[in-house]
Amino acid sequence: MHQSSSPAVPTDEQRIESAARGLLRGIGRLSQALFRAGDLALTRSQVAVLDALEDGPRRVTALAAYTGMVQPRVTVVLQGLEERGLATRTRSAADRRVVEASLTPAGRELLERGRRRMAAALLRGLDAGVDDSERAVGAAREALTALTRAMESAEAAEDTARTTFVTPVGTHDSEAS
Repeated sequence: MHQSSSPAVPTDEQRIESAARGLLRGIGRLSQALFRAGDLALTRSQVAVLDALEDGPRRVTALAAYTGMVQPRVTVVLQGLEERGLATRTRSAADRRVVEASLTPAGRELLERGRRRMAAALLRGLDAGVDDSERAVGAAREALTALTRAMESAEAAEDTARTTFVTPVGTHDSEAS
């Protein structure tokens, strides 16, 4: 008797994983193209720090967490940005150990110019190959927003699970004193 050797049907999880890998590759390629189009004359690390400062001052430790860089690297990046007049660092009046970084007007303007160039490059690309570019960009933005929210929600749940613990039976707060 002859058995057909049909390929195994991928599971939902395998299909989603494959789609996610393709999405990540696409996001990476788009990010590289937009970074080049922005022509900021900065490193990706410098742009990441400026971007993180756009919403307001941040502690160096918060910048490290936000950008995924180690704190000494953030300090070096900030030093370079400060030398170029794009960011400032100040010690907290409340706690002298704390250093906060802020975006300067020149840093904000550089980010805006770069983003305008990126948007123009994206528009040129869309005009060359997409029928309804406004709809395509809107749909992409909505999809990325949904994915980002899902990731942030999952991270928050994991953080909560890591910090929640059960006190073993027989252990009291007074024993820790």
